[in-house]
Amino acid sequence: MDKADWAPVDGHEVQRLSELFADDAARVERFSLMLGGISFDWSKMPLDEALVGKFEALAEARGFAAKREALFSGGVVNPSEGRSAGHVAERGSGSAQDNELAAAGHHRMRALVDAIEAGAFGDVTGVLHIGIGGSALGPDLVIDALGHDGTRYDVRVLSNIDGQAFEDAVSGLDPATTLVAAVSKTFTTIETLTNVGAALAWLADAGVEDPFGRVIAITAAPEAAVAFGVDSTRVLPFSQSVGGRYSLWSTVGFSIALALGWPAFEELLEGAAEVDRHFRFSEGRANVPLMAAFADLTVSQLLGCETRAVFAYDERLRLLPSYLQQLEMESNGKSVTAEGAPVNRRTAPVTWGGVGTDAQHAVFQLLHQGTAVVPVEFVAVIENEDGQDETHHRQLLLNAFAQGAALMMGRDSDDGARAYPGNRPSATILLDRLDPRTLSALLAFYEHRTFANAVLLGINPFDQYGVELGKEMARAIEDPAEREKFDPSTRALIERAGL
Repeated sequence: MDKADWAPVDGHEVQRLSELFADDAARVERFSLMLGGISFDWSKMPLDEALVGKFEALAEARGFAAKREALFSGGVVNPSEGRSAGHVAERGSGSAQDNELAAAGHHRMRALVDAIEAGAFGDVTGVLHIGIGGSALGPDLVIDALGHDGTRYDVRVLSNIDGQAFEDAVSGLDPATTLVAAVSKTFTTIETLTNVGAALAWLADAGVEDPFGRVIAITAAPEAAVAFGVDSTRVLPFSQSVGGRYSLWSTVGFSIALALGWPAFEELLEGAAEVDRHFRFSEGRANVPLMAAFADLTVSQLLGCETRAVFAYDERLRLLPSYLQQLEMESNGKSVTAEGAPVNRRTAPVTWGGVGTDAQHAVFQLLHQGTAVVPVEFVAVIENEDGQDETHHRQLLLNAFAQGAALMMGRDSDDGARAYPGNRPSATILLDRLDPRTLSALLAFYEHRTFANAVLLGINPFDQYGVELGKEMARAIEDPAEREKFDPSTRALIERAGL
């Protein structure tokens, strides 16, 4: 990476947050933006006008505009695999070929959803969605967030290979009226195929005559699904260029469409497409995901923060931190540039978080008084849909806003145990409401923010070779002959477990 590009940013002196507010009466307006029914407030992050200008110059030096256009025009933005990033094509942007593949996948998926609704699979009351990583996290988040008032089918998402997870997932489902959605990009993922095998046995043991006839395969390798035993008429393909953590917009969203209905799935696509258009055509500080990346890099590069905490102050968004862990850490958890050279600076921080107000009574002690400075992101929703007294939601929102204020302000005390250093950065993302369009806008924002960070750091956010070594060794460890190549500690653990 060219250090000269970063020199102005690296040499910037960060002011205290209280000083930034004192120096600029219009700071809140200057560092707040609206997009897709969502407001973004970065005023409590240590950005200033001069620093934003330096980041804009960095973006120009890193070729941000050209790389962004390559993303939306189907160019090769995943150089290690020689691929485009096809998730934007699922929302209508991309090369003609990627757009055609996406449209065909959606058409086939809708036809299958219509067939299920029309009774082609008999009475269907439940769906067992089996996948792992991006094949599970996105659908699980969307269905959980938008299905609190009930879904059209009882959808259970199973990812863990742990047998207890399987038993928990099928508990209460009727095998005779349950479909299995098997989601795997390669259709070779050991956890997914093991769970699919268990589901087939579960169906057979319950007297289902044709267990494979209850399986829908969603994959970028349809021939592998057919070889596994799924009839080709029940295979929903998607493009190899769609990464797992970006895939809920593709046929991987099949269970979302079943649970919430096709109109809701179309709203998801349009909400994300609105953010796509904004990200593609807005420049500099007016670009919401790019400004978020500026804030991210300020705390990681200039303050040395190695973690980032996300707290959803809305129970419906309880799965958001887990979703973001994969999106951000798998995408940008790299140590080399897109060209294979050492990055020589921090890349993705460790993303973690939880749900407010529970987290306030668990981890906020460290955030307020610990020795590590952790930037915090608060995500909240103005409108609630629960049937409880309005006091609940009022207190929830006030708690979120108060925590951000306390992190910034702190409090002096002669008693060190009661002193709060303050000057701890936070951002607040406030949704007008939680519906398909707004939720998808939020998720698309996070995708493009991740991409913007990657461009400024010079890394490839679309490969994930870091997960391959563990998979390879997990396969090798099954072979007793190969175990001798493992370290003594690992061999002793295998022996201790009786494996």
